[in-house]
Amino acid sequence: MAQDPLIHDPNGGMPRLLEIMRRLRDPETGCPWDIEQDFATIAPYTIEEAYEVADAIERQSWDELKGELGDLLFQSVFHAQMAAEKGLFSFDDVADTMSDKMVARHPHVFGDESRDKSSEQQTRDWETIKAAERAGKAQGGTLDGVAVGLPALLRAVKLQKRAARVGFDWPDASHVLDKITEEAHELAEARDTLTQDAVEDEFGDLLFVMANLARHMHVDPEAALRRTNQKFIRRFEAIETRLAARGACPEDSSLEDMDALWNAIKAEEKAANNT
Repeated sequence: MAQDPLIHDPNGGMPRLLEIMRRLRDPETGCPWDIEQDFATIAPYTIEEAYEVADAIERQSWDELKGELGDLLFQSVFHAQMAAEKGLFSFDDVADTMSDKMVARHPHVFGDESRDKSSEQQTRDWETIKAAERAGKAQGGTLDGVAVGLPALLRAVKLQKRAARVGFDWPDASHVLDKITEEAHELAEARDTLTQDAVEDEFGDLLFVMANLARHMHVDPEAALRRTNQKFIRRFEAIETRLAARGACPEDSSLEDMDALWNAIKAEEKAANNT
């Protein structure tokens, strides 16, 4: 439309996106659904979009990644627009805050410090700077500031990393493996003798130690579980395909038959990966 040159400019960039968001939230002419939203109702979509970005990267779907990154950017724009309406801050404030943070956390790039550091030393320096930032926010406790809304496994790893920085950590993975055995026994005992609430508590303890093992072995537990989920989907779909070739389906098949197919598919995958 002639009266909306920016809205319809295919090369409008960030100004175009910000104006679209402002118009969507306009109380008189905007979209009723967008107008009704608040920070709490949009937050789940923000988390979902972040996972969709990760999924596109994991599948190396670069065409999709462009769109998923746009969806995630739109979430930031949405939150910033709601904040601006409340007089809290603007999108420019968000960008400036991030820029200030990156400059402050990279003195070896934007300041006088030498770039001649190992990645490990840079990580330690990064954590030291973040600790100073937390102290400036009156977050004096070691575990202060670890976001509650993180996925539970990721939050467990971050909590453990914080505790490890002050010496509360096992010296190596072998001690963690021993603890996993202990927690597994406690879970088995709880299953037989305790309430469902106690079983859940013991199960949580086991997952927490598994997250600790992932940290010691330099594994991202969320990424590892996503990878295993995809592997399960791939192998189960292969079972369905082979059953269909026999004129059967999972509902008509025994566990023994499906387990045999699973093992055959697993062996074939391993053989293919070793060639």
